Amino acid sequence: MAPLREELAGIAPYGAPQLDVPVQLNVNENPYGPSEACVADIAASVAEAARTLNRYPDREFVALRAALAAYLSRDVAAGQAPVEPEQVWAANGSNEVMLQLLQAFGGPGRTALSFAPTYSMYPEYARDSNTAWVAGRRRDDFALDLDAARDLIAEHRPSVVLLPSPNNPTGTALPPAAVDALCAAAAEHGNDGRGGLVVVDEAYGEFRRSGTPSAVELLPTHRNLVVSRTMSKAFAGAGLRLGYLAADPAVTDAIRVVRLPYHLSATTQATALAALRHTDELLGQVDALRVERDRLVDWLRAQGHDVAESDANFVLFGRFADRHVVWRGLLDHGVLIRETGPDGWLRVSVGTPAEMAAFRDALTTVTSSLTSSVSQEIQ
Repeated sequence: MAPLREELAGIAPYGAPQLDVPVQLNVNENPYGPSEACVADIAASVAEAARTLNRYPDREFVALRAALAAYLSRDVAAGQAPVEPEQVWAANGSNEVMLQLLQAFGGPGRTALSFAPTYSMYPEYARDSNTAWVAGRRRDDFALDLDAARDLIAEHRPSVVLLPSPNNPTGTALPPAAVDALCAAAAEHGNDGRGGLVVVDEAYGEFRRSGTPSAVELLPTHRNLVVSRTMSKAFAGAGLRLGYLAADPAVTDAIRVVRLPYHLSATTQATALAALRHTDELLGQVDALRVERDRLVDWLRAQGHDVAESDANFVLFGRFADRHVVWRGLLDHGVLIRETGPDGWLRVSVGTPAEMAAFRDALTTVTSSLTSSVSQEIQ
């Protein structure tokens, strides 16, 4: 037997259930694929890249960083300078972006901190980079208690604070005042007083409701702020595996030290650039998903469920005495959602109108059946 690290022994790899069912609403994918025009552009771009596959790709992916900077600049505040290419970094999904951040700024003797419930991969990034992990708690409404959060940062002095906004699995967005406060706290107390990073993970940022700003607006204010994004959700590119961040150039320079050589393939760069040329078309589907999400929230509440406020393309709802029974019942009706988050809650991704109708029908049937069973037991 190979000498596996002791802390990895017996651990199952991360992953949501992959089941072949008619309605799959468990991993927050965009249900709308790219248009034929976008597909044709991607195909032509990849074909052109294939002509040079005997050569290594541009390891600094200069063209892609410029295109991503231009896209992120759409979210800067009026009068604010645009995001520059040297502020941008990309990798194979936001997962690799996060791991690279912890490889560069975490490590033995350092701490990463977040607030539960939160993305279940964060403690795994910490584990894999030999970084200590600390998780505070959110309030009952899943917002942050800023006083408690500042106290936790002062106590543990983390090198990296991970803040998803909207939060996964709850969908809760962070107000700018919260990002301001935690950046200031991390700058003062983080990394034993030498200053820590605050990473605002906006994987679902494009789905935020009108009036909810992006943390990109705060980049000029806080040199220790990192804002990460992905093309998996809004850009319907889950199969592309392209995540990216914007930060002070000192952060991107540090990541370049730990990244693997030529980590972004020529075909990945070509595909991402082609998708960015169709930004407006792809983001047009985001508007439809926002509307569908808000309809879903209203319907779930009308059925008597507790529902977390959501700025994402998913909804957390409950509360169930036995959520697994509900999850299993939905699966038996051909609808797969996610059994995640606090006990008693379930998470459903927002799909097409037809998929959401199937979910509503299945949930109504399952909950009615459970209510009938309880009534019979009481009698």
